[in-house]
Amino acid sequence: MFSVSLGADGAHLGPLEPWQAEEFLAHIDRSREFVTPYVAIPDVVTDVDSSRNYLLDYAEKAAADTGRLYGIRLDSTLVGGVLFRTMDARHGNAEAGCWLEPSAVGRGLVTRAATTIIDWIITERGFHRVEWLAASANTPSIAVARRLGMTRDGVLREHIARDGKRHDMEIWSVLAPEWHAHRQRVRPVTPT
Repeated sequence: MFSVSLGADGAHLGPLEPWQAEEFLAHIDRSREFVTPYVAIPDVVTDVDSSRNYLLDYAEKAAADTGRLYGIRLDSTLVGGVLFRTMDARHGNAEAGCWLEPSAVGRGLVTRAATTIIDWIITERGFHRVEWLAASANTPSIAVARRLGMTRDGVLREHIARDGKRHDMEIWSVLAPEWHAHRQRVRPVTPT
């Protein structure tokens, strides 16, 4: 299994696979209360079988080239993840997302991990548009979208029902030319 360094703090990014179901469940249990207002994973990952099925669904999406799921680790501990919930290679569009357990907040892990996967899908795969959906009340996720150089496209009013209330969802996106310009600003090219 590959692992990509996310920096000198021992953070790494790597795929999450069905054989990691017990570890994934333990991680979701640690983050359940923290992410439930904004992320649906805790609704469907409730035991080892549902954890394995969730990871299997993403393994099948990866095989079909319609989605990807990656874990963020600090040293060897799974503390969060990023994903392409959808990938449409024909049209060059993808939707990225994230989650993180409370112990890992404030370290820039999601921004670094999302940068890694967005850079891959635009630069290596040639996708044109990456979307980021976040509940309007989820200010940390919106802050990540801003740090990724995304533009707010609009709001889907009362789009998602969670915990007995309806939540507005903001759509943020970055287009390939914007991503390349953003990457030049945040990581200038060294002249050769």
